[in-house]
Amino acid sequence: MEYLLIDGYNVINAWKDIFDLNRQSLEDCRDKFLEIISNYQGYSNTKIIVVFDAHKRNEWKTKTDTYDNITIVYTKKNQTADHYIERFVYKLGKENIVSVVTSDYLEQRIVLSGGGVRITPKEFRQEIINEKARTREKITEHPKKTNNLVSGMSRDVIKRLEEFRRGRY
Repeated sequence: MEYLLIDGYNVINAWKDIFDLNRQSLEDCRDKFLEIISNYQGYSNTKIIVVFDAHKRNEWKTKTDTYDNITIVYTKKNQTADHYIERFVYKLGKENIVSVVTSDYLEQRIVLSGGGVRITPKEFRQEIINEKARTREKITEHPKKTNNLVSGMSRDVIKRLEEFRRGRY
């Protein structure tokens, strides 16, 4: 299986031109970020897990949630997203493809030593842009076909249905 783990707050802080933490609340930035990642997941064939540090949480258990088609992990109290990601890579990195998006250099080194693939926030953003362009190109190359009940039927079946509708069958 292929996994993409994202250090959520780390990437939000790295994408300063998208997220202005001085003007937007952290919660608003997080929601906007999850929307971007959810859209990307629609293009990708990867299980995406976004990890957020235990920011302003007093719970002692890790909380897992979903947002559309991605998994969100809120770490337990006193656990960093880095620590959660390191353990994940250590457990699954040898038998699966595990990529990690973070700008933390030490974290990138640990991910590499655990069998994972590191991706910087800048590289990941470019991948999102490229994937969106590829998808747009595919759509324009192959115009949307009519997708209704009749479009997949043979002319003979359509003729019989029309006769039936008119009461001639």
